Amino acid sequence: MFFTLPTLLTWTRIIAIPLIVGVFYLPLPESTRNLVATVMFIVFAATDWADGYLARKLNQTSAFGAFLDPVADKFLVCASLLVLVHLQRADVFVALIIIGREIAISALREWMAQIGASRSVAVHMLGKVKTTVQMLAIPFLLYDGRLFGFVDTGVWGVWLIWLAAVLTVWSMIYYLQKAIPEIRSRVK
Repeated sequence: MFFTLPTLLTWTRIIAIPLIVGVFYLPLPESTRNLVATVMFIVFAATDWADGYLARKLNQTSAFGAFLDPVADKFLVCASLLVLVHLQRADVFVALIIIGREIAISALREWMAQIGASRSVAVHMLGKVKTTVQMLAIPFLLYDGRLFGFVDTGVWGVWLIWLAAVLTVWSMIYYLQKAIPEIRSRVK
């Protein structure tokens, strides 16, 4: 099911990456680049909700879609974090924590699936909260200005991205704790 509407929406998150990065190379005022990148990120990030909803509603769920959806999310978040580090709006340490966790947990899930224990590292609410905080922090940092004349998105974005980093570590520990008993029983 490569070309269902939900899967096409998922692909848009991957296609969005060079578009969002490219905005920062356009000969536009910085505030315009920030606004365009922010709107693009929000629109493309919203496809995460839309593709899941439509897949269930249209009965178009597939193994490929289930694989591609988290990959697209991780690509979009990681690319955006790298842009923010480059723009000096996010600390490289935060990016390393978030990107490192994504790699580690993806590898853990793959391994657990290979040994038939994927249920022990199934997506948990803590991971969803972490993702939500990241998806709030990133547009705040991309915008990097005053919203409605008084909300300093740069300050809020920094606080939110650090909160996301804390939640990232917490969720990684949670998943590792869930996996360790299964790993121990299989390694013996």
